[in-house]
Amino acid sequence: MNRTALLFTLLTLLTAALFVADLASGSVPVAAGDVWAALTGGVCDPATRDIILKIRLLKAVMAVAAGAALAASGLEMQTLFRNPLAGPYVLGVSSGASLGVAIFLLGAPLLGIGSHAFVQSLGIAGAAWLGSALVLALIMAVSRRIKDIMVILILGMMFGSGVSAVVEILQYLSNENALKSFVIWTMGSLGDVTGSQLALVLPIVGAGLVLAVAVIKPLNLLLLGENYARTMGLNVQRARTLIFLSTVLLAGTITAFCGPVGFIGLAVPHIARMLFASADHRILMPGSMLTGAALLLVCDLAAKQLALPINTLTALLGIPVVIFVVTRNRTLF
Repeated sequence: MNRTALLFTLLTLLTAALFVADLASGSVPVAAGDVWAALTGGVCDPATRDIILKIRLLKAVMAVAAGAALAASGLEMQTLFRNPLAGPYVLGVSSGASLGVAIFLLGAPLLGIGSHAFVQSLGIAGAAWLGSALVLALIMAVSRRIKDIMVILILGMMFGSGVSAVVEILQYLSNENALKSFVIWTMGSLGDVTGSQLALVLPIVGAGLVLAVAVIKPLNLLLLGENYARTMGLNVQRARTLIFLSTVLLAGTITAFCGPVGFIGLAVPHIARMLFASADHRILMPGSMLTGAALLLVCDLAAKQLALPINTLTALLGIPVVIFVVTRNRTLF
């Protein structure tokens, strides 16, 4: 077995072990045997079965989906922009989601439409997804007219800054309860997703991951720049559109249902590059997905033990990785 195959095997086993550990840990510890019995329909205490299947399983599956999605979208953005500090939120997806949630939680009461049936039915997740979708439409329109990818990067950053300013205005004008709800959403959470919401999240994330796999060859060509990719016969406009669509499906969906979970998409691709010692996306893409899933499960386990928001743990783990990579490897692309 070569080194790459061995690493994939170890990562898969580690992710599976962390998944079981995530199901077993919590305020009420559960033995591994009971976890297995609950998952396979064996003999198990009904209360324990409900805790595992109705609460912890949803959260663990969400952690795996979110970790894989954010890592894959982060890798796509870093390669497309040829920038080691690019992440899944570089296009303003997180800002668009934040604006949707801010309007829902903070703006609707100010405008006197907080009790409107449509507003109530929209919900936090719906508002965040709508905000992300609007950003996608704007980025798609801009990318069709502008050829230079760095201009799109700058526009995405400026758009995000503008949206953040609007959100801050809404925060300043809102009441304490609405402000508290919004701040809690920004901290991120894997445990607020219901079974019906997960049934919606998984197909969308699955579609985004399929797109991410489909653009592996274009990503390899884009490593040396768009001009080189064009000379090799790549339709750069089409590849860019597919990458943008994949990123918004992945990052937009996770942000909508879990809040803006930071640093996974930024740090994990660098960890995968160091682990696999490769720039080939045929290795990096699945490697990043597995690493992201494992890392977010670790963060969820730590968050349970320390009773902290998930974003604080992802930042504490991700920031040192990014600092190390940027200071030690100045020729990543």
